[in-house]
Amino acid sequence: MSLTRLLAVARKELLQLRRDPRSLALAFVLPLLLLVLFGYAITWDVRDIETAVLDQDRSARSRELLDAFSASGYFEIERHLADASEIRPLLDRGEVRLVLVIPPDYSQELAQDGAAGADLQALLDGSDANTATIALGYARGVVASLAGGPGGRPRTPLEVASRVWYNEELESRNMIVPGLVAVIMMIIAAMLTSLTIAREWERGTMEQLAATPVTRLEVVLGKLLPYLGIGLLDVVTSSLLGVLLFGVPFRGSPALLMVLSFFFLLGSLGLGMFISARTKSQLLATQVAMIATFLPAFLLSGFMFAISVMPAALRAVTYLVPARYFLVVTRGIFLKGVGVEVLRVQGLLMVAYAAVGLALAVASFKKELD
Repeated sequence: MSLTRLLAVARKELLQLRRDPRSLALAFVLPLLLLVLFGYAITWDVRDIETAVLDQDRSARSRELLDAFSASGYFEIERHLADASEIRPLLDRGEVRLVLVIPPDYSQELAQDGAAGADLQALLDGSDANTATIALGYARGVVASLAGGPGGRPRTPLEVASRVWYNEELESRNMIVPGLVAVIMMIIAAMLTSLTIAREWERGTMEQLAATPVTRLEVVLGKLLPYLGIGLLDVVTSSLLGVLLFGVPFRGSPALLMVLSFFFLLGSLGLGMFISARTKSQLLATQVAMIATFLPAFLLSGFMFAISVMPAALRAVTYLVPARYFLVVTRGIFLKGVGVEVLRVQGLLMVAYAAVGLALAVASFKKELD
């Protein structure tokens, strides 16, 4: 392999890239745009749950309960109802997500010695099952915090103290943004190089390339180098944006992130070039690259849905999705600050992915004209 020929191919690709504003926008603008849009649009935090209250007791104890709901930060009491007939229209129109019904004998039941507690009714809009489940859990937590034995004594001498590691505020953006870095890099890398070989065929420059003494490996590596540099720059920019704009903690080693990103990008770029060489059409290559990267990375990597709850057949498929392993890398380095001793397996898989991606790209590229 000649370094001179390799650099010449890389220089040619850089010049071609500079003359193509669409590819430049795809390389630099789209990753940041996707990060900002997804970072703000995707959230699993459930706060300010619209709540209506039917207080049939109207006592100091019922007001104490409502104050606890308001002070929790999860519920926003927007309506005080006068009659039970108002409940269904509110839930039907989606104006509230939860209706709390306090029975007329609520305070009396709490005051009885030996009473196990008073009954409460929580009516939820279950059309959004995830939000309803979380809201019900929050409501139970608020009620449990007020529960006590006779005379207000605690029911148990035990005091439960919890401590959350790695994402202390339980903010969903802290797990979403590092995951977005992995998903976006998978998509952008494959889409960028999916245009390279197809562009040569469509513009009729493949004949000139075939007439040169460059080898297949030199062509592939030369075309990959500019995009590899762009991809690493995108990783740095996306990580900085995540830290500065979204406030995501970065506790690990930047050097380790860049090294593992290098191998991950190399594999993704090779996959894109493989698609480009096989399709020989920029439009078709872009569509295939999107299907082969976006859907698996978004749905089967563990980014949106936990792999453990997927059917067995889909869980088996996830082992073939490289973003699954790079997702562990980004979240581990960002949130946990782990090093090579923890990410050893994922690092080896990144190297294997890079080797497979390059092998596919070299094997699929042919200098001979049909």
